[in-house]
Amino acid sequence: MRIQYKKATINISEYVYEPSEDSFLLADAALSNIKGSEHILEIGCGSGIISAVIQANTKATVTGIDINPHAVKCTKENGVEAIRGDLLSCIKGRFDLIIFNPPYLPTQVWERQKGWLNAALDGGIDGRQVIFRFLKDSQRCLAKSGKILMLVSSLSGVDEIKSNMMDLGYSVEEERHAKYMYEQLIVLIASKRT
Repeated sequence: MRIQYKKATINISEYVYEPSEDSFLLADAALSNIKGSEHILEIGCGSGIISAVIQANTKATVTGIDINPHAVKCTKENGVEAIRGDLLSCIKGRFDLIIFNPPYLPTQVWERQKGWLNAALDGGIDGRQVIFRFLKDSQRCLAKSGKILMLVSSLSGVDEIKSNMMDLGYSVEEERHAKYMYEQLIVLIASKRT
């Protein structure tokens, strides 16, 4: 399958999350927050659509990371530098912007899928398991004035996520909202408090 969006053409391969409303909402939010030649990290890059849209429309440099080896391969084939890793565990540098479309769906054990797609969808019982793991380690990877741009769902407790971010020393704002069927999607932007 091939998708074209905002000057980027993306080929989607098997075992990789197919871009959906959340992907496009986060890509649009990213474009509105990139001002120059920032150094950007996309966590959970999947097909690479968000990173490819950034590359096609800005002067920023983007690196993707994903735990799914099929996603890393797909992202690279779509022209974006990508590495395989679990969240920030293998990252040593600092970035001006970290973008994350996490697995945010509350998932019971019996709802888990087999294979690599589960990593893109399974947010744990409350939908916040992967989000909180990411946030705990995020500050060491942000530049001094760096920001996080993250998509969350009303199904996963937005207030709890914002509270966790503030407890970790972030100022948090809601950047964008969109209603899709049974949930509200929200893009949060977080900055380190000085």
